[in-house]
Formats: sequence, C-alpha cells, structure tokens
Amino acid sequence: MSPGARLRELMSRGVVAAPGAFNALCALAIRDAGFQAAYISGAATSVAAGVPDVGILTLDHFVRAIHESYRASGLPLIADADTGFGESEMVRRTVVEYQRAGAAGLHIEDQVFPKRCGHLDGKKLVPLEHACEKIRAAAETAGESPDPSFIICARTDARGVDGFDAAVERAAAYLHAGADMIFPEGLASEDEFARFASLLRSKVEPGMRYFLLANMTEFGKTPVIPLKRFGEIGYSIVIYPVSMLRVAMGAVSRGLATLRETGSVEQLLGEMQTREQLYTAIGYKPGVEWKYPAR
Repeated sequence: MSPGARLRELMSRGVVAAPGAFNALCALAIRDAGFQAAYISGAATSVAAGVPDVGILTLDHFVRAIHESYRASGLPLIADADTGFGESEMVRRTVVEYQRAGAAGLHIEDQVFPKRCGHLDGKKLVPLEHACEKIRAAAETAGESPDPSFIICARTDARGVDGFDAAVERAAAYLHAGADMIFPEGLASEDEFARFASLLRSKVEPGMRYFLLANMTEFGKTPVIPLKRFGEIGYSIVIYPVSMLRVAMGAVSRGLATLRETGSVEQLLGEMQTREQLYTAIGYKPGVEWKYPAR
C-alpha cells in the first residue's frame, strides 16, 4: 500500500496518534515506540534549523526532512506545507515533491505570508476564494498523480481571526474545493472541537466522507485533551507537532547545565541512550555491512 492508502486505512479503523518527528532518528524512535504514523511539523523543522516558524525554510528543505524521516522509519507521514510555498503553481509542485519524498499527505493553511504559528495572535487570512484555489490545485494534482490516495488537508486559522463560525464556513468550503481532511487550528476547548465536528457535518452533503485532524500542541490555546476523547468526538488523527522536540531540548538544556556546573558527564550517563541502544535503533551492527532502506 502507498503511504496515503496506509494512513487512510489506519484512520478508518480509529483515531491515529501522530507524534512530531523533528529528524529521522526521532521518526525511528516514534516507530519503535509502537506508533503507526508520524507528523512532520513546520514549527519543529524550522526551529531545529535555528529559525522561527514564519515560512523561512524552502520547499527543498521540507522535502529533505520528509524523505529522511520516511526512509528511516517507513511510517506514513502527514507533513506541514505551510502556505504552499507560493501560489497554485507552487502548490502543485509541493504535492508532487512531497509524494516523491514519501509523505502520505500534506496540509496547507489559509494564512497570508509570512505566516505565524497557529497559536499566536495577530494572524491574517487570505481571501476565501484564494484559499479554495490552492486547495483545488492540490486536490487536482493528487488526483492525477500515481498515488491518488495522497491526502490533501486544509488547515484554517479562522478561529483566531474571524471567529468560530467563520472557521466552520471556511472548512466546509475547503471540503467542497476538494480537501480530504480538515485541520481547525487554535480551537480553545474540548467543547469547541466537538461543536466544530458537529457543525461541519451539517454544512456538507449527507454521506460526504472526510477526515478531521486535531492539533494537540502544548503551551498554546488548546487544553490537553486525551487521544481517546478526540476519537469519541469525531477526529481521525491527532498530531503532536513539537512535543518530542520540547522533551528532547528540555533534556539537552538540563544536561548542558549539569556539564557546565560539574565539568563531567558522569551524572548524565543514566539519562543517555546507550551506544547499543542507538545502534539498535538505526539497525547497525559493527563489522556487518549496513543496508540502506529501499524506500
């Protein structure tokens, strides 16, 4: 099965957890922990490169991140495509390049460029028809591709700009423009997530099939909601974009403080991944030829 078909099949069976992979080694850890999908976050990819999440990185940078994580883990990946790296022509190219890199799908948002993190204030939206034009371009490209199961997800940031009802209206328009999945960003409560799912169903034709994505990020506008609850209120996949990067960098900062204070790594040994664990993660045995994954 293609990555897109695999992810669709997983979501048809229940809500899927997709932790964010900020590099290929993290993607391997996500797979080895038993998760069946992962997420390539624009925020995590950006800050890992030392820049803010405002659309600075190029399409090629994102494609490389996707390819490395897919090659290493083989997991179906949902990947952030920010605002599509340009207008419709670039959106079409993005779909092609993300597919070639191994992604199962992507999401495009309706902010103006330069964009902001979805949980910050001061965002601005492109006109509705402009956003629908990009979604149509993405959906047409995916439909004409060798893998028509590639998932086109439309993210709307309208909740924090024009209000909750505007977010529902935009989401319905994006589904009619060809989106397979909707990502309502910046919802502020469990009740809002439930109402969004319910109201959106009332805005589209009976029987229309689509997926819903929830963003479970920390320190933002959304409270911590369990995966099971998201599934109960109608969501197909939950992404954890920066969670593992935050955990990792918290450990790095504490480790650096200890090293600076003591001048030794001795106190840190119990917190480290051992050499044997690292080699096991990447499938390497010293003295034995390592085979590059054929993906």
